[in-house]
Amino acid sequence: MHRVGDAYGGQRTASDEIMNPRAMTAAHRTLPVGSRVTVTDLHTGRSIEVRINDRGPFIRGRWIDLSYGAARAPGMGGTARVTVQ
Repeated sequence: MHRVGDAYGGQRTASDEIMNPRAMTAAHRTLPVGSRVTVTDLHTGRSIEVRINDRGPFIRGRWIDLSYGAARAPGMGGTARVTVQ
């Protein structure tokens, strides 16, 4: 998981919406845009639901990118190991 910061705010996503860094959204390579997934912080057990609205991540070893707001919601706040259910 990688937190997408304010640098991407205002850009268009794969769903053609404007990226809002504080929204509860995420990027995934293969899940359909509009899908909702539960992301759980393995360290705290806290979970959030995010909506897939973009494609990515395109960095080896990563398979979901959370928006800044989505990462902060369960207290992750940065790069953390998570599981998607």
